[in-house]
Amino acid sequence: MPQPTTRARRTGHPGYSETLPRQPESAATARRLLRTACAVWGLDDLAEDGALIVSELVANAVQHARRESIRVVIDRPDAARVRVGVADLSRARPVECEAGGNEEGGRGLRLVAALAADWGTDERRWGKIVWADLEGRG
Repeated sequence: MPQPTTRARRTGHPGYSETLPRQPESAATARRLLRTACAVWGLDDLAEDGALIVSELVANAVQHARRESIRVVIDRPDAARVRVGVADLSRARPVECEAGGNEEGGRGLRLVAALAADWGTDERRWGKIVWADLEGRG
């Protein structure tokens, strides 16, 4: 089983990341990683919104990415901001879409946009990172 990675960042705060199987069950591990990071940083007020966001980002990667793994990255770029990211090997950008009233899916990115201070996609040579920023009191 892969172990989470912790590295000190420019801000002096550790960053957390873990490579996970591209399976729905990985959302639970991603939520635990996010909650652990928020607790260590004293940003518990961001944990629940962050858990919802990381769940949605993992669900999108599970559904649309290629290959058998994804990487969840939790960073603290500054005192009051947490960045949640999910990296995968697909270059296809996520698209916010309109879900029908009876459809189960299709609302994830709208939820991310509603909860996050900002969100986006960073393209990489090997794929992409879909990220969302949460802002707290710091």
